[in-house]
Amino acid sequence: MNVTIVGCSGSFAGPRSPASSYLVRAEHEGRTWSVVLDLGSGALGALQRHIEPYAVDAILLSHLHVDHCIDMCGLYVMMRYVPGGPGRSAMPVWGPPGTAVHLARAYGGRESEDVLGVFDFHDLRHRDPVTIGPFTITPVRVNHPLEAYGFRVEAGGRVLGYTGDTDTCDQLTELMTGADLVLADSAFVDGRDTVTGIHLSGSRAAEAAVRAGGVRRLMLTHIPAWNDPEVCRKQASEVWPGEVELAEPGETYCL
Repeated sequence: MNVTIVGCSGSFAGPRSPASSYLVRAEHEGRTWSVVLDLGSGALGALQRHIEPYAVDAILLSHLHVDHCIDMCGLYVMMRYVPGGPGRSAMPVWGPPGTAVHLARAYGGRESEDVLGVFDFHDLRHRDPVTIGPFTITPVRVNHPLEAYGFRVEAGGRVLGYTGDTDTCDQLTELMTGADLVLADSAFVDGRDTVTGIHLSGSRAAEAAVRAGGVRRLMLTHIPAWNDPEVCRKQASEVWPGEVELAEPGETYCL
């Protein structure tokens, strides 16, 4: 299994990276399977450097803030109007309840039935695994102002933990335990951002990974353009016993 950082900028697309989007791939039964975790602002363009977007096997949306889902509107256009058709049936999409109506309204008020002709929507439910080819993806409800999930992705004996957007919560332990790689929200900076219940800081991400146990690699992501990533890394390094990695847009990491 490998993961490509399509976009890792927090809250909005930055000058170096689109907002949140991660392409996860694994070999199974003679072909490469691919899922996309989130498709935030600016991500659809960057995704095309790595795969034809309408060839993706499934998309999972952690929550419905624009920096995690808004480029689904562009994908709708691509799927509906690509010359000759996308060559496939409706694309499976998992998201919080109400995702279909939310995206239809975001596109411009069109009826959700039209969107449903392009996408096949399913509701995420806490701890209810989703199976796509070789992937078993378990959504875990996390600590954010609206319904939001992290994803524990398992394939070929490897585990990817993706926190989505969250502050500290007990559920991060089940999301991260034994993970080969954790992609951890690190939007906040200790000593500056004091509001709770929205995002992790580097130190709180590291604390969650240490508490979970068995995490091999910790990688900080969702860092807004106004943050210095090295500050986030330093705060995490004061807690995490190993190397703290920073997600780099366009890079692919093998688990």
